[in-house]
Amino acid sequence: MRKSIIFTLCWLASTAVAQQYTKEDELVLPPDYREWIFLSSGIGMTYSGSASQNPAFENVFVNPEAYRQFLKTGTWPDHTVMLLEIRLSESRVSINKDGRVQTTVRAIEAHVKDSARGGWAFYGFQNGADKGKIFPKTADCYSCHQQNGATDTTFVQFYPTLIETSKNKGTYKETGH
Repeated sequence: MRKSIIFTLCWLASTAVAQQYTKEDELVLPPDYREWIFLSSGIGMTYSGSASQNPAFENVFVNPEAYRQFLKTGTWPDHTVMLLEIRLSESRVSINKDGRVQTTVRAIEAHVKDSARGGWAFYGFQNGADKGKIFPKTADCYSCHQQNGATDTTFVQFYPTLIETSKNKGTYKETGH
């Protein structure tokens, strides 16, 4: 009986909905997101063409349930939560004489697929907040992701471990040449 209860609790924890909202429709930052599936990290990525002397790192995490479903189908299921953790970078830290390391979290953004709330939406967590506000539908991120996302409005083209899955499942579109 004890094993059955433990199994049930583990199963419930692994299938829980990744996103939660406050009464004010803010997205609650999942406290364990760094334990989620790590998709990729970019440094100094820009869409404007101007480079930074201190480029930021952008780390992308996705909830494990969505990742497993993506591997099966090549599309993101309802309740997918992708978190973009933007960290400052520094050089010449400790014994490092060249190259860059990640430092302080500058911002966190979320890309959430929730059909009960109209599909994909973006949220921003400001100044270390644990609740994120939705970006207005007029924000550039919506049209950019719609036009340039390789799979289901997401930038799978930047997630090397998922490109082949998306291509094999026929859900990948070439973008941004």
